Amino acid sequence: MSSQLTRRLALLASEPHRAVLRGGLRGIERETLRVQPNGELAHTPHPIGWGSALTHPEITTDYAETLAEFITPAESDIATTLEKLDGIHRFAYSKLSDELLWSQSMPCHLPAEEDIEIAWYGKSNLGMLKHVYRRGLALRYGKAMQCIAGIHYNYSLDERLWRILADAEGSTKSPVAYQSEAYLATIRNFRRHSWLLMYLFGASPALNSSFLRGRPHKLDTLSADTLYLPYATSLRMSDLGYQNDAQSGLSPHENSLDSYVATLTRAVNQPYEPYQKIGTKNAAGEWQQLSTNVIQIENEYYSTIRPKRVIRTGERPIQALCNRGVQYIEVRCMDVDPFSPVGIGEQAGRFLDAFLLFCALEDSPTITEHCGEILARNFARTVKEGRKPGLTLTRDGNEVPLPVWGHDLLARIRPAAELLDSLRGDTVHVDALAQQAAKLDDPDRTPSAAVLRELDANGRSFAAFGLQQSERHAAYFRAHPPTAEEAAYFERLAQQSLAEQAQLEAAPQAHFDDYVAAYRNSNLCHDHP
Repeated sequence: MSSQLTRRLALLASEPHRAVLRGGLRGIERETLRVQPNGELAHTPHPIGWGSALTHPEITTDYAETLAEFITPAESDIATTLEKLDGIHRFAYSKLSDELLWSQSMPCHLPAEEDIEIAWYGKSNLGMLKHVYRRGLALRYGKAMQCIAGIHYNYSLDERLWRILADAEGSTKSPVAYQSEAYLATIRNFRRHSWLLMYLFGASPALNSSFLRGRPHKLDTLSADTLYLPYATSLRMSDLGYQNDAQSGLSPHENSLDSYVATLTRAVNQPYEPYQKIGTKNAAGEWQQLSTNVIQIENEYYSTIRPKRVIRTGERPIQALCNRGVQYIEVRCMDVDPFSPVGIGEQAGRFLDAFLLFCALEDSPTITEHCGEILARNFARTVKEGRKPGLTLTRDGNEVPLPVWGHDLLARIRPAAELLDSLRGDTVHVDALAQQAAKLDDPDRTPSAAVLRELDANGRSFAAFGLQQSERHAAYFRAHPPTAEEAAYFERLAQQSLAEQAQLEAAPQAHFDDYVAAYRNSNLCHDHP
């Protein structure tokens, strides 16, 4: 354990400062496809009983019209966050007719591209902007890729904590600058160690063969409809997932907020010839992408983790970071847990809290380009071969067996877990670490191994296994309908969101071409031309 981590933990454990560790927030975004009772993709619109996908704060869509996204409020304890997520699911099922929510990160059997509907947000300029952005994603990446689901874990520490550390370390930076740099340091440590999350929680070692659309691949055949890799942990996070050539050279440096923002600003404004050939409009004059640049908007940059700031109306993510600094981080690499009805269990959340606290407090040198390539290789090895006997990763120039490094990391994370438990008076975080240690000792205990065992029990069919789990989760939620109070809360949100969308559509609208131009022109931070 580094002297910085020891010193910071001791400071936060001292009586005057203990309370600040209770203050951080946890939020979850869970994506899930709506499917028919037979496990095929649904073709119905976003359920009207859920409200408006454009304006509802907790129930929306991601890419496809059938890819629902459930967003919890931010809570100080992960158990409360998961209760809220459970409540959203129970309400959603009360309005879902006979459809099911798909239990896996990788999609069900997919129809032809033209039969996957892009999410629709109504006729307002804001709604059309979101829709056209998704048309652009379809052109750039194909629609199958836009049907992948994940768990996003939003994490922040109490802002007072950063001020305590800054004072103790004699920092002369402004509170905003210190906090932003501290979150970027957290992100760098996350990049060093996130391979461990993929080994411990990756749950997508197989996929339905329809996903690849006939593209060449190096996967093994498990059955007529299923492809896999025998030691994979997360094919979702491999090069089969959300990748393309335009983004391949885009690696924002997280060594400072300035360089991160500058890289994304460049990408949003840098033309990319293959996209220029397609154009922003089709032959009929309809918008088909927001720009012909490397990325249309910042959110198109696909990353396992992002620095974030809640945006204000009309503001873009880059502007929010520029103006007010980093407020929280969004962990994006977690697979949906197919064995959990809500897609993530409390134990995973407790482990993430200890892991992220460790990443936040541990010393975090800047990452060189060469070092970044090694970290990316460690991650790629783990998602494709994480359970392979004898697998090694590169640490400080040496090849180290994955379980050895994993146990070393757990030992370093343990003091952070113990501090969190001391605030609660229990052992939930240390217990979560112990459960993960067992997975390092025995790869068969990992979720990815459990998925392959279940596939064996289901005729080796990914579709059959996915449908079985989806039916199990549906039965759970339908047996536990929302309380009257919960139902009233979500009914109110649904009605409010529909009214807000109607209000937006009734208001005078600028011409959409002018609206897009104004949006694109607002993307520059003044310091980064």
